[in-house]
Amino acid sequence: MSLVAVLKTSPETVIQDYKKLMHLTEYEKILPKKQKTILKLNLSWTQYYPACSTPPWQLEGVLKTLEEDEYQDVVAVENQTVVTHPWKGAHQNKWLPLLKNYQVDFEPLTNVEWTQYQPKNNMLAMHEIFGQIQIPQMFKNTNIIHFPTVKTHGHTTTTGAMKNAFGGLIPKYRHHAHKKIHQVLVDLLTIQQEIHHNIFAVMDGCVCGDGAGPRTMNPYLGNIILASTDQVAIDATAAKIMGFQPLEIEYIKLAHEKGLGIGDTEQIDIVGIDKKEFNKLNFHFQTKKSPVITWDQHLRKKTMNIKPLHQLLFNSPLFKTFIFASEFYHDKIWYPTTGKKKIKQFQKTNWGKLHQKYQQGPPPQYTTIKKWDPY
Repeated sequence: MSLVAVLKTSPETVIQDYKKLMHLTEYEKILPKKQKTILKLNLSWTQYYPACSTPPWQLEGVLKTLEEDEYQDVVAVENQTVVTHPWKGAHQNKWLPLLKNYQVDFEPLTNVEWTQYQPKNNMLAMHEIFGQIQIPQMFKNTNIIHFPTVKTHGHTTTTGAMKNAFGGLIPKYRHHAHKKIHQVLVDLLTIQQEIHHNIFAVMDGCVCGDGAGPRTMNPYLGNIILASTDQVAIDATAAKIMGFQPLEIEYIKLAHEKGLGIGDTEQIDIVGIDKKEFNKLNFHFQTKKSPVITWDQHLRKKTMNIKPLHQLLFNSPLFKTFIFASEFYHDKIWYPTTGKKKIKQFQKTNWGKLHQKYQQGPPPQYTTIKKWDPY
């Protein structure tokens, strides 16, 4: 039986609650201190938006706990996508002052060595989509801690610990995986279990995202945090809290059936909260799709069996028009209008006030992000 720790929390107690949460899982037995520990942050948008990316209190709670428990070889990482920038995102989301304070380096995965990897177990989709598989060399034989948030996702219904690996094990052009996204997430968990010494996840549900995730969502004050060494179990637990049936979500069901973790919440040992109270939790979330995701799915599905057209749309310079359209919609239309109104409303809440207390710091000095595509 897998264990998932779930705690109710508040802005006044959240840092200490993260320490309690991690100790409930006995994480020190899971993540040996002699191994390098990688903090895989979650950047769904370069811009700051509530519940979209790793919030500063989640990062501080884990950093403080690791420091007090004498973890010394720790590094934080995040990748680039066609619509995100790791350094700018780290600045906008207030990560950099915290990392500096706890003497933890930030390492964009664009700057590290990637190496070809041949999985020991069968892949459901990775070889079909990408041919060869590349992973960061620095990931081998390390501990890894994932930092997802509780939110919906237009491609996968919900997103969490398993989806967070999407940004660590696939280079910049990972949008190609959308056509078989559920199978890819299962493949990535398979790879993780082969290359890492162990895997751990802390999930922030203090402020959750409902609706057209992972960016254009409605912030929801959930006041919960979760942790587990079982990536399937923590995603299933979060899905149930959001109001979904976990085994009706394809990536959770596939991972459960492959024995990569437990997706049936009846088989999960919930600690930190009374099981009856846990069973009453239901945020009644509904996954919606932004216009960008709607058209992405529509065009991929319609052209899937027309290979020349599919290649033209998604594997040629023409795809840059889709990237421009996504950036224009999210950053130039939705964010300045709807997004900023929702942020202003959120700032009036206690969690919003806590977020404003964190320092953003000066813009970072960084070398130019490489234009690269190992595939």
